[in-house]
Amino acid sequence: MSGHVEITSANFESEVLKSPVPVLLDFWASWCGPCRMIAPSIDQLAQEYAGRVKVGKVNVDEEGDLAAKHGIVSIPTLVVYQQGEIVNQKTGAAPKPEIENLFKNLV
Repeated sequence: MSGHVEITSANFESEVLKSPVPVLLDFWASWCGPCRMIAPSIDQLAQEYAGRVKVGKVNVDEEGDLAAKHGIVSIPTLVVYQQGEIVNQKTGAAPKPEIENLFKNLV
């Protein structure tokens, strides 16, 4: 079972901008090989940091407006929000420790 939240334009404000904990957003698509490659690490981090970090997944094919708003041109792109502001971002596949380092100092 994954511990992530599906993020859409409809729930973006409540789940991300108003989140009391840092949010790691994973912009991905089902056809993206590198996205599938990092998915297990993203799910593990969601479980390991449950309650301390919210992990959200944004399907760029279904949420094109949200991807465009964030200037997403390559996937996977990971974006970290804290208190409604972007505090970190990384494009491309990365090993789990590198993904964790995007938000570890915020918890």
